[in-house]
Amino acid sequence: MGKPAKPSSAAPPPTPPKTVHSALLTYASMLSLLSLCPPFVILLWYTMVHADGSVVRTYQHLRDHGLLEGLRSVWPMPTVAAGKIILGFALFEAALQLLLPGKRFEGPVSPSGNVPVYKANGLQAYAVTLATYLSLWWFGIFNPAIVYDHLGEIYSTLVFGSFVFCILLYIKGHVAPSSSDSGSSGNVIIDFYWGMELYPRIGKQFDIKVFTNCRFGMMSWAVLAVTYCIKQYEMNGRVADSMLVNTALMLIYITKFYWWESGYWCTMDIAHDRAGFYICWGCLVWVPSIYTSPGMYLVNHPVNLGPQLALSILLAGILCIYINYDCDRQRQEFRRTNGKCSVWGKAPSKIVASYQTTNGEIKTSLLLTSGWWGLTRHFHYVPEILSAFFWTVPALFDHFLPYFYVIFLTILLLDRAKRDDDRCSSKYGKYWKTYCNKVPYRVIPGIY
Repeated sequence: MGKPAKPSSAAPPPTPPKTVHSALLTYASMLSLLSLCPPFVILLWYTMVHADGSVVRTYQHLRDHGLLEGLRSVWPMPTVAAGKIILGFALFEAALQLLLPGKRFEGPVSPSGNVPVYKANGLQAYAVTLATYLSLWWFGIFNPAIVYDHLGEIYSTLVFGSFVFCILLYIKGHVAPSSSDSGSSGNVIIDFYWGMELYPRIGKQFDIKVFTNCRFGMMSWAVLAVTYCIKQYEMNGRVADSMLVNTALMLIYITKFYWWESGYWCTMDIAHDRAGFYICWGCLVWVPSIYTSPGMYLVNHPVNLGPQLALSILLAGILCIYINYDCDRQRQEFRRTNGKCSVWGKAPSKIVASYQTTNGEIKTSLLLTSGWWGLTRHFHYVPEILSAFFWTVPALFDHFLPYFYVIFLTILLLDRAKRDDDRCSSKYGKYWKTYCNKVPYRVIPGIY
């Protein structure tokens, strides 16, 4: 797990995860996502691959056959072939996570005073994964088009397999938690959905959230982006410029993620959200299906943008990805130097905020109020949403469904901004009020 901070007094029982919405909205949203996300993944795949991307055609199918029978008829059964592909990929990524060298990285102090320790080898794993995948295709050992051909079965297997995985995480949280950053809310649904443990591990070295979020979820996104390119090439003998722009922007974004991976370990996903259905099932199933969906659509819907439009979209997307990266880099550098750095050519403006951990220890944090972080409290979400738009817009506007990911991402990040603000308000108290007075807008300057 890492090294515990020295407690100033006996540590109290761990604090269970808190909800930031009303009880009714919390339960309604949890039960809705638990029940609706799995069939939605299958319906999205079916619509993209077998219904020409048309939501209307899928709706007509469900209306004509009845909801349950219509869904049953399009839902592929998990297969041995799909299981072998998933298991092979998962074992390969787990081996890279454990065996590749990497620098030691200490995450932020947890609510219970623990300091998680990681091995930063994500960029190496990413390079090895793509090089291996492309080499297997180039030398005729494995055809990535097979992955696309079995995509429905793969998603079906992931839906059920990842649900079982989350049940095992729930049980582990009760019987064998990896650290003191764990505990129950007393409600089975909340514990399963939000998770029991903040930093679950197998042994001392294998971090489960790093695997689900970074090594399986994000890596599968990159692998599937390449897969869609190869499938379109095999179908048409060429790759349309729309697919090239989509794939290039996705891979640039994912490369940025792995370049900055240690920074990701300090974000809400890892440092605050526990390992449950919301995070783990989402990364194991939702990321490889929903996040890759614009490329999935383009396989059967090649669009010829022309050099000028394609280049314009590509450059706009790269600019947004760079701004997103620079926002995170700016804050990470500010934290690394304890505020002794330059932000946009000036000394940073900051607020010194103190807080108390659950074991009673008083600690201090610096809140950056200049640079990108002086525009809004979560400005980095703006270029992230725009990046997603620019790798989706090569599909143009014949169908609505390719844009579902952009809409979903917008809702996700706005909700995350609210949850983060509520968490920080609870953590920092009066210091957070001072921060909000200095940086009044949450996401969009002058608007929200």
